[in-house]
Amino acid sequence: MTVPPSSREPIVAELVTPEIQQMLELRQVSEARQSMADLLDVEVADILHALPTELQAMAFRILPRDRAADVFPYVERELQERLVESLSDQQLGQIFDEMDPDDRVEFLEDADDELVASLMAAMRPEEREETEKILEYPEESIGRLATPDYLTVRPDWGIGQALEHVRRYGKEAETVHTLYVVDSDGKLLDHVALRDIVTSDPSTTCEQLRRGQTVSLLAADDREEAVRTMERYDIPVLPVVDADGTLVGIVTFDDVADVAEEEVTEDIQKLGGMQALEEPYLSATLFSLVRKRVIWLVVLFGGGLLTVSAMGVFEEQLQKLAILALFVPLIIASGGNSGSQAATLIIRAMAIGEVTLGDWLRVFFRELASGLLMGLMIGILGLLTAMLSTTLFSFELPGSISAVRVGLTIGLSLIGVITIGTLIGSMLPLLLRRIGLDPATSSTPFVATIVDVAGLVIYFALAVSILGL
Repeated sequence: MTVPPSSREPIVAELVTPEIQQMLELRQVSEARQSMADLLDVEVADILHALPTELQAMAFRILPRDRAADVFPYVERELQERLVESLSDQQLGQIFDEMDPDDRVEFLEDADDELVASLMAAMRPEEREETEKILEYPEESIGRLATPDYLTVRPDWGIGQALEHVRRYGKEAETVHTLYVVDSDGKLLDHVALRDIVTSDPSTTCEQLRRGQTVSLLAADDREEAVRTMERYDIPVLPVVDADGTLVGIVTFDDVADVAEEEVTEDIQKLGGMQALEEPYLSATLFSLVRKRVIWLVVLFGGGLLTVSAMGVFEEQLQKLAILALFVPLIIASGGNSGSQAATLIIRAMAIGEVTLGDWLRVFFRELASGLLMGLMIGILGLLTAMLSTTLFSFELPGSISAVRVGLTIGLSLIGVITIGTLIGSMLPLLLRRIGLDPATSSTPFVATIVDVAGLVIYFALAVSILGL
């Protein structure tokens, strides 16, 4: 019976790790190796993390070379670096030779130059050449994700020749379910399914089994394109080609799932008003956590000074009518909340391809209508609240100013602030994308700060106009 991952995890954490730790402490190497042989790769990685620091390298070194290569990608970066330091160049070369090319590149692209040179020198020439080719692609590109371990066939091959090719090279391929049809120059023509090959008449050729069209990705494109394409066409593997149409690799769903998680995590962190972390939270140093967050805090502090300045301009009006100060937090919060809502909606819609730059005018009018309707509803509540507060707290109003006029000032201000907040929150991400910046940079605190200043100006301008201050 296969045990679900959710129920296997406590077994590894509570039972297997202490047992293996005891074996390692008693130098029972064979027993410890055998115990880990019955576990999944990700579970062995969990054990490595759970073991005391002094035993982690020992546990990794006793794994067979091919097993160590399978486990290594599941280990967190900080532990990966410690394990690398504990191994000789020869051992590292052997392990990295066995790793999938994309996993190998993922580690190397963040390693220092000296370590990269050492690992490259220790690898077999063919593996080194393969790795160098992938590293030539831009960072964050699809080419960095692609693996060159795929199966190809020629259009004129018969069923027998295709099956023999699968038997001979299938063990090294990332997947055998899809074979790619290429010409003599390696240019991608189409794909055929292994199921069709197995179930077809022996006299059939691969040309006759072609599906008619193949969705492919450009190696130089941003890796987010792989997420969108795979989601749109609902396929688990995509071929990757260069500018000339030559097949250079494939991207599989597991790699794309990792990318999707990383991109969503990055966007959420930016929406929170900070720079994205480059490592898991618990692996990040205190200095890194502070550095990634304090920069935006300084920027937002500067924005807050604008709010203070805006209030300073209208100090005289605040002194004349104290009730205006009572509603400042309400005005600021309403505008900031509406802007944050709009920014979140548009950033997410852009991330999943629902909204493009060409849709800006439609977005503008939709958010204008939404802002006015929401502002009207909240404005009515504000009007009633202001009138009730004036009576309830017995505020002294100048003879020419009535509770109705105060309520009207608050109500209209809320309509204006919520409408402006909605428009700023929706348009700013599109503007940033237009000038080549990440839309997530328009984090909700950033939008809120801009709207705060605009809201105060609207509020006091209406107060001056309606109340005659």
